[in-house]
Amino acid sequence: MAKRDDPSPSETSLPYALSAGDVLTEQDVDPHRGLSGDEAAARLDRYGPNRLPDIQQRGALMRFLLQFHNLLIYVLLAAAALAAAIGNVVDATVIVAVVLLNAIIGFIQEGRAERALEAIRGMIDPRAAVVRAGRRTDIPAEDIVPGDLVLLEPGTRVPADLRLIRARNLRIDEAALTGESVPVDKSTGAVPAPAALADRTSMAFSGTFVANGTATGVAVATGANSELGRISALVGTVERLTTPLIRQMDRFARRLTGIILAACTAVFAFAVYVRDYPWPDAFMVVIGLAVSAIPEGLPAVMTIAMAIGVQRMAARNAIIRKLPAVETLGSVSVICSDKTGTLTRNEMTVRSLLTADGRFETSGAGYKPQGGFTADGKPVEQNGCSILTEAARAAILCNDAELRQDGDDWTANGDPMEGALVSFGMKAGFDPSLLRKQIPRTDEIPFDTEHCFMATLHHGHETGRAVAFIKGAPERVLAMCGTQLTANGEEALDADRWRRETEATARRGQRMLALAMKPFHKGHRDLSFSDVGGGAIFIGLVGLIDPPRDEVLPAIRECRSAGIDVKMITGDHAGTATAIARELDLAPELKTLTGSQLDEVDDSDLPAIVRETTVFARTSPSHKLRLVQALQQDRAVTAMTGDGVNDAPALKRSDVGVAMGMKGTDAAKEAAEIVLADDNFASIVAAVREGRTVYDNLRKVIAWTLPTNGGEGAALIAAIAFGLTLPMTAIQILWINMVTAVALGLTLAFEPTEPGTMTKPPRKPGERLLAGSVLWRLLFVSMLFALGAFGIFYYAMERGLSLDMARTMVVNTIVAMKIAYLFSVRYVHGTSLTWLGALGTPAVLIGVAVTVAAQLAFTYLPPLQAIFATESIAPFDGLVIVGIGIVLLIVVELEKAIFRFVAGRTGGGRGQRIAHSGRAA
Repeated sequence: MAKRDDPSPSETSLPYALSAGDVLTEQDVDPHRGLSGDEAAARLDRYGPNRLPDIQQRGALMRFLLQFHNLLIYVLLAAAALAAAIGNVVDATVIVAVVLLNAIIGFIQEGRAERALEAIRGMIDPRAAVVRAGRRTDIPAEDIVPGDLVLLEPGTRVPADLRLIRARNLRIDEAALTGESVPVDKSTGAVPAPAALADRTSMAFSGTFVANGTATGVAVATGANSELGRISALVGTVERLTTPLIRQMDRFARRLTGIILAACTAVFAFAVYVRDYPWPDAFMVVIGLAVSAIPEGLPAVMTIAMAIGVQRMAARNAIIRKLPAVETLGSVSVICSDKTGTLTRNEMTVRSLLTADGRFETSGAGYKPQGGFTADGKPVEQNGCSILTEAARAAILCNDAELRQDGDDWTANGDPMEGALVSFGMKAGFDPSLLRKQIPRTDEIPFDTEHCFMATLHHGHETGRAVAFIKGAPERVLAMCGTQLTANGEEALDADRWRRETEATARRGQRMLALAMKPFHKGHRDLSFSDVGGGAIFIGLVGLIDPPRDEVLPAIRECRSAGIDVKMITGDHAGTATAIARELDLAPELKTLTGSQLDEVDDSDLPAIVRETTVFARTSPSHKLRLVQALQQDRAVTAMTGDGVNDAPALKRSDVGVAMGMKGTDAAKEAAEIVLADDNFASIVAAVREGRTVYDNLRKVIAWTLPTNGGEGAALIAAIAFGLTLPMTAIQILWINMVTAVALGLTLAFEPTEPGTMTKPPRKPGERLLAGSVLWRLLFVSMLFALGAFGIFYYAMERGLSLDMARTMVVNTIVAMKIAYLFSVRYVHGTSLTWLGALGTPAVLIGVAVTVAAQLAFTYLPPLQAIFATESIAPFDGLVIVGIGIVLLIVVELEKAIFRFVAGRTGGGRGQRIAHSGRAA
């Protein structure tokens, strides 16, 4: 049987730090002939196929059954059993249907981890080119074994982790694995250990993309032992966290269950042993008490409220893959964002041009050729600056890229940095196609990582003048120059000054390219290395950067006003990441740490360090996962945004993972709870706002449900305690709950965002649902409901009305008070006694109308009178019932006004805390 986890020899060492010859010796492979067929078969048997291993998942039946393993679900099933026990089959059926709906939704969403693994597996091409027995052979990628010589060409994906032994102009796009924003130059030279993943330039990693060039590499890790395989293992083993609301509801359900069972036991014992109730009658009272206390409609309303949030977020380009993520967004306190493609455009842009005469700054972002130039803050006319014109001409001619326009979008066909140079030249007024026709290229020296420059020879049609333009690494081009260009002609090259400027510009996070030129006589038609080895004229330094998205800066400001920290976690260089973070104003004081520095931090010290650090650069997938875990240890509710394969484990581990929909990999999308359709960081802020609204509305539902249900239970307990006639029967209580929970409670799920929602700090993960003012409101309103119920009951009995009539009036009075309290609970921070408060939302008005219609049927239709033992109420008594509801609204509004006054007198900070905890009171 194949051993998939058997390490190859190089996996016990560091192949990137060894010479190519040492790696070939270690792998026991001929650098020209490769492995023989028999040896390849033996190694395939030893190491196993080059594919990611299957991770054992729970079976479909077990995953479905586990959806019911929740105490709140047990309470709901108990409520259904109790409802069925007293003959209310309809209500029991509704409760069971809600439980099944929740189970089905959870079951469907459980398969995300499996799909994430499948998405990563799909990144390995099915076939690859290798050298075996001295011949090039195409084989299935899963047949590659350690020691195979693999051939790489432009446009192919790397099928295994390779140590490069031959490379020419090789550049590999590693953005999905390391977060590097541009293709990485690769070479065969050993890299000193230890080195971050993104710095291992002698390696080509499985699943990455060959942008240009050719190479041969020896496979040193396949399947699960590759870097891609390690990410797959992380995704498969990372624990999925529950959301804050689910954790709160679990705690709430446990406490509620305990309270209900204790209360029912106490009432049953008191009724039987103190009040001498026959035990069947006492049992019916207990059923009525349990039914009144259990909020059986609450899970349905919670699910619908989240579904409404999903619809609202979809309108803002945030696609929700898991309902609880809607609520979790509202409690996010830290957003860990990738840089490339998330905070930035993932499009290189020329930001500056440094010449002997001074610095020019360039406006605009991305490849779109719109923008201008300034020097010392003043606009510069392109036609009036000869050195700027010469730099733009060189940028276009010594270039193989083209820009393409599709509507308002511009894309680069070729190297991203060369695409940025073409855009730079177009901003200076050149038409690339026309310029290349006027001064055609007659010869060239292609860019190679060994000589680090590109040179092109051109002849003008009109003058016949020959000139070579040179582009490359600053230190290499400077060595080829003897003079520098100024507005007044040439002058001696100040190499030391240019080196200082190169270092200073690099510290600002810009990638540097040098431009130069060298004239030749008309008859010079060929270009050799000796032609450009010296005597060139240095034009200037071009500074490029992957610029921030235009909409990100205001979005980050809104995050900061909402008390949400934004941290950048990227595989890019520290200088580049810090420059972008400074431009985005991520924090008042920026602190940057690299992956190698993180490796030296102990786990116990990491949470405090992460809390104070804003930028994490040169990170690996394990670093990202470790950072998210440290933030969660620091009690932060963490959102992780990303688009690459390297983000998948952290996306899964975070409280809410947010993947980019346009540029994101399938692995990232499958591991995330939310996918941004427009890749817009600002959409995250809009989603957070909706998440806070959803949570506020859920708390309003809870704050409306518990006191009104508590009032019903309090009336029953008081009747038993004082030996009074029960004001309601169990079946009448079920009617109240069935009608009002859906028709009234559901309307709160449609409430719009309250003003100031995004100026409040995130709620704490451990914030209790029944804390502070909410608990007080539960007791206060329950008491008012009990007084109203007993008041109307004895009002009817004193007038000599029948017991059925009195109970009918009690049921209608409780419904009237529920309607009144609904209008009050909609406005926490202000009064409800306004025209806006009285009119309500369309959902509220529809809910009230449905409830009133149901109560009229309950009271006056003979079939319902027979079922619920009700009688028709006189018009005057109906007005009394409505009046009780209005009185309750006034009393609760007075209590709210007193509460706000006391909160204001006790100090701003305390008042804010009270207001925040009382949002849904």
